[in-house]
Amino acid sequence: MPTIVVDVMPKAELLDPQGKAVAGALSRRGEESFTSVRIGKRFELTVEGEVDETVLAAARRVADEVLSNSVIEDVVGLEVVE
Repeated sequence: MPTIVVDVMPKAELLDPQGKAVAGALSRRGEESFTSVRIGKRFELTVEGEVDETVLAAARRVADEVLSNSVIEDVVGLEVVE
């Protein structure tokens, strides 16, 4: 069955407290290669049958209206994996 993967990230202009906490933990561990961390969400929508334009449009609508909060988040990716 195909799966539609939706990636949602905080808007770039907003602070990411979880990412900041992880960046601080990495720094305390001596991991100086990473300058910042942003934490987002990944959703996997399993589809029964073929993924056509109608299903993709529905996935985009669900991503925008249900899976993300448009005030503070952006849908940054939507892809079909087999």
